[in-house]
Amino acid sequence: MADEPYTILLVDDEPDILSFIGYNLKKEGYTVYAANDGHEAIALAKKHVPHLIILDVMMPGMDGIETCRELKLIPELSQTIIAFLTARNEDYSQLAGFDAGGDDYIAKPIKPNLLVSRVKALLRRYHPDIKPEEEQGKESGLRIDRERYIVWKDKIKLSLPRKEFELLCLLVSKPQKVFSREEIFREVWGNEVIVGERTIDVHIRKLREKIGPEFIKTLKGVGYKYTPVQEPSE
Repeated sequence: MADEPYTILLVDDEPDILSFIGYNLKKEGYTVYAANDGHEAIALAKKHVPHLIILDVMMPGMDGIETCRELKLIPELSQTIIAFLTARNEDYSQLAGFDAGGDDYIAKPIKPNLLVSRVKALLRRYHPDIKPEEEQGKESGLRIDRERYIVWKDKIKLSLPRKEFELLCLLVSKPQKVFSREEIFREVWGNEVIVGERTIDVHIRKLREKIGPEFIKTLKGVGYKYTPVQEPSE
């Protein structure tokens, strides 16, 4: 059974999928709501503020990518985890989802025990172990409010999707330390989560676009590090 009274919102235009996933998650003790399209999903998300949204990519009208973008604009959902549910496995689909602010993918069809395992792994991210203090990063003009998931850059408030925020927190927590790709996957995505090879690259690129390219350095074949601007780059 679920350790916490987590709330999950399922979004899919196929009733059989909603029924199958909903049944298996309710058996685990989760509170589950279901929506048939993006517009209904947004309304239910505002009303119930779920911990996790499982969102189908391919839906008529407002598809999952557009729905995700709209959900990310709602302040109350800043900590909500969004996982895309899709039968498609193309790199383009995954990259578009991550660019929209999604946290992960669940491929369908999926066996009930694997589904439950993936959901538990996703929900464990809701209370991440990475807890840098608010003042970390201030020497470079960055200020991070870990409790409210807010970043300021030179007094400008930045809007970062959840995983970009957690990746930034990890890098800033130890300036000049080189984090290997394996460390980043483990600390930000978790050992049980399978993501595409380019996932980190996409998130690094998006972070550089928002905070500036000078803060995050790449060591080819090794990983990434955070470098305060007044310190010499290597």
